Amino acid sequence: MKYLKCLLMALFLVVILSKVKAQNAADAHTLIKEGIALNDAKKYTEAISKYTEALKLDTGNLLADYQMALSLYGLNKGTDGLPYLQKVIKGNSPFAAAAYDLSGLICFRNKQYAEAEKYAVEAIKLDPKHAGSQRMYALVCFHQNKRAAALLGFCSFILLEPNTVRSTEALGNIQHILQGGALKPEPGEMASHAVDAANNELNHAITKAVAEMASRRRYASPADLLAAQLKAIFINIGTIAGKQNNNDFFSKYLAAYFYQLAQSPNMPAFARFINSANPDNAKWIKDNPQQMTDLDNWIKATARDFN
Repeated sequence: MKYLKCLLMALFLVVILSKVKAQNAADAHTLIKEGIALNDAKKYTEAISKYTEALKLDTGNLLADYQMALSLYGLNKGTDGLPYLQKVIKGNSPFAAAAYDLSGLICFRNKQYAEAEKYAVEAIKLDPKHAGSQRMYALVCFHQNKRAAALLGFCSFILLEPNTVRSTEALGNIQHILQGGALKPEPGEMASHAVDAANNELNHAITKAVAEMASRRRYASPADLLAAQLKAIFINIGTIAGKQNNNDFFSKYLAAYFYQLAQSPNMPAFARFINSANPDNAKWIKDNPQQMTDLDNWIKATARDFN
């Protein structure tokens, strides 16, 4: 009889605790919603207070952790948010890709470009269609003077997000790379970053391809020249990256993919697509619908591997 009473008491406590936990989770969800609204209104301090209360009620709420980091970033306290983002990442939550992306942004703001690159790669692996992560990867590689990775990253970004302010900026960076330039350093930043032998070889491959295309013949239009330059670059980079075999993400996801594109008949369409805001290119695209359809079909049919 005594055993039965203890068992019933234990069951009663389990039920009570379950109800309390469920109520806490519901209350935490309400607080998070309120915090998101405050964050959207740029009231970051008030939003952080909401997330703090939510995490007291539901310590394992990964959405609250992510939103806390986002509001801290809004307050220019992004580094303080990194521990929260690590919880989200380690928890394999639906917000993991966003957590990697925000971690990359925080490191980028702190000029920790190598760390930002690692986070950007992980974000892309989890969500390859997120244009912002592709752009982040390209930018942090550019800041490290990894011009081959940056160029392919910008191309990959524009495929996902054409005809925007950011894609116009990305095209400008591509053209700057083709002209042999490195990213202009910010105040207090080193003029350039030394690169290892592998990246130096890849950088040289761009310079060599551009010089060879310029010396061969005249081109009917700037887009034809760009198509020839990018084709030569993609082939050079793809060939070298395949032999280096020291960075699976770069060599397989980027270099191998654009190497295949260079060997297809779609380079004229690609060169115009990434600069479709140009009136001449816009007209070409309108006048050549089949070539644009072929490019689109190639993109949809061609797999991209991470490793």
